[in-house]
Amino acid sequence: MNNKIILENANKAITKGDHETFLSYLTDDIIWTFVGEQVISGKDQVRRYINDTYRQPPKFDVETLIEEGNYVTAVGRIALMNKNDEWIEYNYCDIWRFEDAKMAELKAFVIKI
Repeated sequence: MNNKIILENANKAITKGDHETFLSYLTDDIIWTFVGEQVISGKDQVRRYINDTYRQPPKFDVETLIEEGNYVTAVGRIALMNKNDEWIEYNYCDIWRFEDAKMAELKAFVIKI
């Protein structure tokens, strides 16, 4: 399975609220960098982040997926429900690095619309 398909399958799981299946696509030592905001290290910290942030499954509108070597870049829009039960939309560019068919690192550029 190529990395682009792995990312698409992981995103399908997260949009269904299936956090554990999404997490199964990650390496144990995953690093998520939200540029200018925060860095999350390890699968357990990612689990805590998505359980808190994705109280409702996110809504993705992926415009472009580009695969090159061990990297997949996704560009699009995402809507997240905030703590006031309001949907907030963002533009994003995610750069995923893969190791042995698992997502090992994310560098995310996220801008509120």
